[in-house]
Amino acid sequence: MNKPLNDAIHRVTNRIIERSRDSRAAYLELMDRESERQVSRTSLSCSNLAHAFAAAQEDQQAIKQARGPNLGIVTAYNDMLSAHQPYYRYPEQMKVWARETGATVQVAGGTPAMCDGVTQGQDGMELSLFSRDAIALSTVIALSHAMYDGIALLGICDKIVPGLLMGALRFGHLPAVFVPAGPMPTGISNKEKQRVRQLYAEGKVGRAELLDSESASYHSPGTCTFYGTANSNQMMMEMMGLHVPGASFVQPGTKLRQELTRAATHRLAELGGNGAASRPLARVVDEKAVVNAAIGLLATGGSTNHAIHIPAFARAAGILFDWNDLAELSHAVPLVARVYPNGAGDVNHFHAAGGMAYVIGTLLDEGLAHPDILTIWDDGFASYATEPGLEGEGLAWRAPGPSGDEEMLRPASAPFQPDGGLRLLEGNLGRACFKSSAVDPSRWTVTAPCRVFEDQHAVNLAFAAGELDRDVVVVVRFQGPRANGMPELHKLTPALGVLQDRGYRVALVTDGRMSGASGKVPAAIHCTPEALGGGPLSRLRDGDIVTVCADSGVLSTTADLAAREAADAPPPASGMGRELFAMFRAQADGAEQGASAMLALASL
Repeated sequence: MNKPLNDAIHRVTNRIIERSRDSRAAYLELMDRESERQVSRTSLSCSNLAHAFAAAQEDQQAIKQARGPNLGIVTAYNDMLSAHQPYYRYPEQMKVWARETGATVQVAGGTPAMCDGVTQGQDGMELSLFSRDAIALSTVIALSHAMYDGIALLGICDKIVPGLLMGALRFGHLPAVFVPAGPMPTGISNKEKQRVRQLYAEGKVGRAELLDSESASYHSPGTCTFYGTANSNQMMMEMMGLHVPGASFVQPGTKLRQELTRAATHRLAELGGNGAASRPLARVVDEKAVVNAAIGLLATGGSTNHAIHIPAFARAAGILFDWNDLAELSHAVPLVARVYPNGAGDVNHFHAAGGMAYVIGTLLDEGLAHPDILTIWDDGFASYATEPGLEGEGLAWRAPGPSGDEEMLRPASAPFQPDGGLRLLEGNLGRACFKSSAVDPSRWTVTAPCRVFEDQHAVNLAFAAGELDRDVVVVVRFQGPRANGMPELHKLTPALGVLQDRGYRVALVTDGRMSGASGKVPAAIHCTPEALGGGPLSRLRDGDIVTVCADSGVLSTTADLAAREAADAPPPASGMGRELFAMFRAQADGAEQGASAMLALASL
């Protein structure tokens, strides 16, 4: 028997519902209008319709005669991004599986898909966050042909899932299913990978040794196996009921993965042909589902990037979610998983220990998630507390049992820590996020003189020159959405980790982002208001005393910032296409709102 819903979760959810009352009503009214005015394919002009099925080959007659639902795939496939390489064969497979149900499938369109692992520390990283909005726009364009009764969304990685969801929500009168592809097999241990990275940062091994280590970690098709933004995306889709139950972390190329994709196709065909009972995306993604996504993030120590993405995709559904909500939920939701970089094992280990079925089951047992959300699956959210397996030629689901490794997964009644993985810091330096699940509690508070930089390359040069060999708060400013697109600053992690291992008290403060894989070093990130435009970080100077304290939720300085002029921002960068993203930078709103020019200008 599940416990009643936790009072804090109930309170936060009701606050979000009340705050969002007008915007949510406006969104649902729009979706109702879209449903009523949706053009039936049979009422399109003959020329329109002929164009639409001209290349459908053996599905031409079925589409022409409207024999069954026509499903649209929006795919983020490319074969440079390891997580998305398995999607190459998905459309042709899904066409076959759709025919088994009397449905048809067309690829509605493709979206870009950046690999942040490739662009870390490079100029292209300044396009990364805004690629989310480009993906949302690409999704809208793909679905604008009004040919589809359901949407299959093929995407996994960092900005891709939030962008696909934001775009698909503008077609929220249709049912939609996310179809994952799974993680690559485990490579070398994460501890060994980090050891070689730090040796390289100290100049003790060369590039050849580092490349050998990295390619033994990232080595085959599938998602990278650390618990960063990509794998946190998969967790959230399960917590919101947008996957087939248990689909997140089954490896590519397996019979089980194939059957889960087949089940997703069959289910979407069923929903797409089911009229009023089709579970439209607009009704699945409601306030409770958004809160469940945040709960999953906190309970598993997921990526800090979702402190930006959750407010953004919530806004696309007319739901207003902020960092106060996230912070209050974090005080109520315990940490039940430790997956690298918060623990030793990777997502394959997590999945083998019980994975998402175990996490959802223990949260529901303790009243720590909404059990009554509408999902794409028949049996509601409780079905996501079961794990899939093969039985004969088909699928069967079963309860996962106790944790297979209590160093990886623990029950919510006996968690790793009593609160969640993220904390809100506030003070005269603004508001920022702190990933407490990745940092030893003895390092949650750092007070030290600061050293101010305007890009991560300058930090690494200062580190190499020995200028940071002391207690220090490293401030990297002019990294916010309007300054340069809010890049991830993951290249700082090895150098700051070395300083910490040398015994110094070290912290990072930035208006930029860190990789979802970052950990170990205390960091106040996404600092808002950003430095560009006169935010508090623009008034800091070398030597100012700065406090970063996750224990008390403080981000402050003893310096009199009001008496100072703001530092001049660096000029906008060009090259690598960054100049074309000037409109995204100029109109972006703050990190806490989702850092989106697209949503801001659409008044969402």
